[in-house]
Amino acid sequence: MSALRERAKELFQTACRAADPALALRAALTENPLPRPDPGGVYHVVSIGKAAVPMATELLRQLGDDAHDALVITNYENACDLPGATVMASGHPVPDENGAKAAAEVISRLTNTTKADRVIALISGGGSALLPAPAEGLTLADKAEVNRLLLAHGFEITEVNLIRQQLSRLKGGGFLRHAAPAPVTAYILSDVIGDDLRVIASGPTVAPIGTVEDARALLTERGIWDRLPATVRAHLDAEKPQRPLPKAKNILIGSNRKSLDAVATAAGTGARIVSDHLTGDVAEAAEAVIHTARTAPRDRPACLIFGGETTVVLKGNGLGGRNQELSLRVAIAMPDLGRDWVFLSGGTDGRDGPTDVAGGIVDAGTAGRIRAAGQDPEALLANNDSHAALKAAGDLLITGATGTNVADVQILMLK
Repeated sequence: MSALRERAKELFQTACRAADPALALRAALTENPLPRPDPGGVYHVVSIGKAAVPMATELLRQLGDDAHDALVITNYENACDLPGATVMASGHPVPDENGAKAAAEVISRLTNTTKADRVIALISGGGSALLPAPAEGLTLADKAEVNRLLLAHGFEITEVNLIRQQLSRLKGGGFLRHAAPAPVTAYILSDVIGDDLRVIASGPTVAPIGTVEDARALLTERGIWDRLPATVRAHLDAEKPQRPLPKAKNILIGSNRKSLDAVATAAGTGARIVSDHLTGDVAEAAEAVIHTARTAPRDRPACLIFGGETTVVLKGNGLGGRNQELSLRVAIAMPDLGRDWVFLSGGTDGRDGPTDVAGGIVDAGTAGRIRAAGQDPEALLANNDSHAALKAAGDLLITGATGTNVADVQILMLK
């Protein structure tokens, strides 16, 4: 069993390495070179997200002596000094005041650009929380409460961003409005299944997902309109005609699917990508994994690979995240397969929910180890306390911050 567990961990690291931000950007710049500033112009680099530091490092290396300034905004775990750039750290997944200060600095720099300049945006997952810029009349506390309500009621990422974009000065193309008239080129590392550029970091350099009317309708349909802060309801009720959005060149440089392909190649014989859209309710995702395990051919070992991003509806007050809960659900509900198995579910950024772990890695003995530690796995699951359950079993997946983010990867090893 330990060999299966170690192999699963190795393959997860392969997935993270395949999403290496610097290498992905280097390849993209070969195919899509940087646009040159007009005479008298300079490069203004803004790097946002969990992969902001390595992406900015690579770009600054390529810029060399070209005139430029650079601003990098990332999460606390990934922040470090970067010669030639100003690095600002802020909160993720919960936005904080440092993020608001970083957003104000981005807006200030963008509004001082000229037509001769070239703005280079480097965008990766996490940018939405890291760069909160509340719309006029709203506070950071207002946005935090909206975010809490959306996550607690199982809104999936596209729905979350549809609403976030209507409450922000930078999301949903707001970045472009502040940068005008300077042309913007964005190199984007996707943490979103399906690679919808409007969703990655809430789409600062692309058109919004929908309208304010769409946001109101969704919130009403899901029954939380009346629970929103009064200031947010007033903002969404106000008419806000928008002028046409400035154009930008957006280039996708990496994605979850590329990481899944890398895992399949590294695993070799018996490897298969079952799904690159393991999304929706975490309980349904667990059933899909279990069905795959139950129906897999029994005459040979297998490495079955999934990618996606599930959602959790909070019913308790425990600590965990979607990957930990998915792992725990599989550990509890997996039938006796008559063969050894290991299931790993992890966030490629090294963080799962409001915890410092990437996810979980479980096997047929996980539930028993939880009980042996004096805990009830079913009760912990009912309280959304997957972190405590997996910690009791010794089955937390701990990688530390990876410096990248291309959503989640799941690996099912069958002996």
